[in-house]
Amino acid sequence: MSSSAIPNVLTVAGSDSGGGAGIQADLKTMLALGVHGMSVITAVTAQNSLGVQGAWELPVEAVRAQYRSVVDDIGVQAVKTGMLASAALVETVAELLAGTDAPVVVDPVGVSKHGDSLLAASALDSVRERLLPVATVATPNLDEVAQLTGVRVEDEADLRRAAAAVLEFGPRWALIKGGHLAGDAVDLLTDGTQEHWLRAPRHDNRHTHGTGCTLASAVAAGLGKGLDVPEAVREAKAYVTGAIVAGFALGGGIGPVDHGWRFR
Repeated sequence: MSSSAIPNVLTVAGSDSGGGAGIQADLKTMLALGVHGMSVITAVTAQNSLGVQGAWELPVEAVRAQYRSVVDDIGVQAVKTGMLASAALVETVAELLAGTDAPVVVDPVGVSKHGDSLLAASALDSVRERLLPVATVATPNLDEVAQLTGVRVEDEADLRRAAAAVLEFGPRWALIKGGHLAGDAVDLLTDGTQEHWLRAPRHDNRHTHGTGCTLASAVAAGLGKGLDVPEAVREAKAYVTGAIVAGFALGGGIGPVDHGWRFR
């Protein structure tokens, strides 16, 4: 197994042909944050600024082969998961992660920015029972919290309840993203003992496609560099806030965050 001075970070997720979210957002984020990004593609989507026009999941064998190929030869310092589409893929990936000695960021992707479903309803139990227990950090947004736990977050005070419900499924840390609430963009990171409240001013920019993928990948990049979870999440929040401010129009709908904002 080769080792390099640059940490190797792996994303296991779907491809976004429009380049704003998914594997494409993950790899751009990793490049921007100074780690070597690698990918296991779980699904191919036909997707643009208007929505998802089609999605095709890859066979379990293709996902397993990509994962083994990368991890066994190159090695990995952190892994991030995104769109896993089906129960079979969720279970396969959970099993692979359980055998890998690296921190894991699970972004339990359920629905795209445009409201398109990216996870079969039948896969929710697999996410709860198989995937979340292997997560170092789980990063659900409020819709995903409701899908997974039934807890509906109406205001900041509900974030604690949401985090407790997610932690019951076994991740070491829960990062509950309150970006859909009114007021400041407030996230709660907790392991059930420590609490870290992360606030950023809300920016009036509709071009936010890829925000969740980008945040989870940024957290994985930080963990891959050896940061502890609170520090990795703080750095990731700062990076994604800058990317949202710089988000730009693309096509006729919702454009992406700007992964390269620090280079401009």
